[in-house]
Amino acid sequence: MEPAAAAAAGQLDVDKLTYEIFSILESKFLFGYDDPKLVFSGGDEPQGAVKGTPARGPAVVERGKVCVLSIDGGGRAADGLLAGAALVSLEASLRRRTGDETARLADFFDVAAGSGAGGVLAAMLVARGGDGRPMFSAEDALAFLMRSLRRGWSGGGGGGAAGGIRALFRRPGAAFRKVFGDLTLRDTVRPVLVPCYDLASAGPFLFSRADAVETAAYDFRLRDVCAATCAGSDGSASAVEVRSSDGATRIAAVGGGLALGNPTAAAITHVLNNKREFPLAAGVEDLLVISIGSGECDNRPTGGAAASTSEIVRIAAEGVADMVDQAVAMAFGHNRTNNYIRIQAMGSPRASRGGMRCGGGGDGAGWGVAEEMLSQKNVESVLFRGKKLAEQTNAEKLEWFAHELVKERDRRRTAGALAPAVVKQQPSESAPATAAAADGHTPPPTSYSNLVSQMFTTIL
Repeated sequence: MEPAAAAAAGQLDVDKLTYEIFSILESKFLFGYDDPKLVFSGGDEPQGAVKGTPARGPAVVERGKVCVLSIDGGGRAADGLLAGAALVSLEASLRRRTGDETARLADFFDVAAGSGAGGVLAAMLVARGGDGRPMFSAEDALAFLMRSLRRGWSGGGGGGAAGGIRALFRRPGAAFRKVFGDLTLRDTVRPVLVPCYDLASAGPFLFSRADAVETAAYDFRLRDVCAATCAGSDGSASAVEVRSSDGATRIAAVGGGLALGNPTAAAITHVLNNKREFPLAAGVEDLLVISIGSGECDNRPTGGAAASTSEIVRIAAEGVADMVDQAVAMAFGHNRTNNYIRIQAMGSPRASRGGMRCGGGGDGAGWGVAEEMLSQKNVESVLFRGKKLAEQTNAEKLEWFAHELVKERDRRRTAGALAPAVVKQQPSESAPATAAAADGHTPPPTSYSNLVSQMFTTIL
């Protein structure tokens, strides 16, 4: 081999090794687990194994993948239009592929996470009805968003944005009350994660079913969870105060879009560190993740135009969401093309002409904007290289992911298991309620607050 060719081949090997090393490090520090390749590399014996014990070979039965749904969102209903339309399209594809017209998205996902309007969608998709089935379809959830474009989350017509927010502060989420009634985090068919920012503890708070089943002190009503993650949607309102169902925990919440607009990393961290519900999820290779964005803002101020406070907040939130996407993609490494996809669009010219970010102006206009963003080329965020348009549209990526979900469901049925790598967690009636602090506020559960803080430190 010529010296130049040998040098080029050597450089390729070095580049590949460097990429693998950084992917492993990203996984370790972002999600808090040790990559098994570090331990079981080559033909060496596992660390801690008895000398002379044969090394474990590859598993004969393929292990199932934990299917994760993550939905971005700001506090406004319009911020969930892309996600709502994507979920309707995905559910329709799943029904078509399975021949089951009653199929719901919650039948195919093992955990759902959402922030802001995305949190509302996630909560609706996993809320349990009286028959034990998911209460709402994706179409129902999108229809609720469409109605909220005109009336806002407060559920009352008129009054302006400030009036609606004041109503939201006095009685969190009147519209949410009509949708969820007295359902709590425990009343869900799948684990759900919804973030907000707690002003009392000055840190992110993650509403989690895993915490709710451990103690009633962290079991919040779904209507209050949605009100908390959507609080301050216009940037001019104070916090929404919500309490756990037993009154032991009090949160002074502002929206999840400000604290954790892209909850994908938090959802993955939850799965990989929650061995009670996901005992066999050892790494990103055991996950199948879809992350749905809210549509990038395409009507930002240009030239010498001054940006408003709300615009600056949105730009910052979009930047953080992109950073999470980049970090997650790096952590998946070579599994990215098979185990992780991101649905994102560059906004809509129709929305810009109507003075909207990514929707609004009534049901018809909102649906048109959502369909337009689905038909766009998928937007990918490349680390240190900005954004690029993928070859596939968002709709085409959703079709591919529907195929993967059906394939995973069929694999589980063939294996004779309802949900491999997933264990249903029951509420712990004997778990003592965590005592509230002297001022009535209780900090988030230690396990998940530490995980979220670790993620923020890593990314930001």
